[in-house]
Amino acid sequence: MKGMNNKKVIAIVCGGDSSEHDVSLRSADGIYSFIDKDRFEPFIVELTGLTWEAHLPNGTRAKVSREDFSFKMGRRTVHPDFAYITIHGTPGENGILQGYFDLIRMPYSTSGVLVEAMTFNKFTLNQYLKGFGVSVSESLVVRKGNEDLITDDEILQHIGLPCFVKPNAGGSSFGVTKVKTLDQLRPAIALAMRESDEVMVEAFMPGTELTCGCYKTAAGAHVFPVTEVVTHNEFFDYDAKYNGSVDEITPARISEDLRDRVQALTSAIYDILDCSGIIRIDYIVTKVKGDDGKERDRINMLEINTTPGMTSTSFIPQQVRAAELDIKDVLTEIIEDKL
Repeated sequence: MKGMNNKKVIAIVCGGDSSEHDVSLRSADGIYSFIDKDRFEPFIVELTGLTWEAHLPNGTRAKVSREDFSFKMGRRTVHPDFAYITIHGTPGENGILQGYFDLIRMPYSTSGVLVEAMTFNKFTLNQYLKGFGVSVSESLVVRKGNEDLITDDEILQHIGLPCFVKPNAGGSSFGVTKVKTLDQLRPAIALAMRESDEVMVEAFMPGTELTCGCYKTAAGAHVFPVTEVVTHNEFFDYDAKYNGSVDEITPARISEDLRDRVQALTSAIYDILDCSGIIRIDYIVTKVKGDDGKERDRINMLEINTTPGMTSTSFIPQQVRAAELDIKDVLTEIIEDKL
């Protein structure tokens, strides 16, 4: 049974099994508030392990069938027409949920299985995009059970200090440490292992942190204004991201040339990967000397977020407002592009 008054039913899929479960719920609330209720009938669907539940308007919850993603609301069986995935981390940001929706033939908001799996694995993504000339930091991977295969000396030689130690597969800032001394290295790796079986050790790059969102549909391409991220913490960690210990300046205080280059690179990466829906790419801009001795800006990609935060204060809604677009219209365009 379709939505009321023949409205398309949109399942806003949130939760998941990572440390950002509750953050995902906040993004779902944001999307629910933004979505055009005159056009769509949205329901928040929360996934926690094998517990899948739809949040009903009367405050109760209904079990969601894993066979076709339907659920009961009174005498009505609700069959969603579209899944708007806003899970940060597994299973919504690594291709697992996308594969499920492909199997049951339900359109969804994000990129497909391959893109999601690759962007979720930071090291794999970096190595892939390096082949297209994208600048990334030097890094290596330490795997659970094989921690001793890479010695501290090898890390010092190839990566140096300070460095970042972070979960290789993950959509959050949990488990990330800025390591300044050798004795901090192994505890940092152990901390990151709590979030992921693979840990990436990444060279520190001093510079200006920027982030830029983008989405493309049959109706057109939109690359949003660039945001400058100025954290009051050691780096842009969980506290900075969600507890306000950061200044987020949109549009960024950068030259028009650098802005244009960041936006062009964001658009190019979107096309290289054949992304879908809204993505956000994080960068660090460093200074390098050319052959003529003059300093130039080098744009280094940090990571790609394929299910970026969607609360009213998140980067994407900020950038949408700065672009003088309506977030309601943006969501409508993304949903209707797939229906």
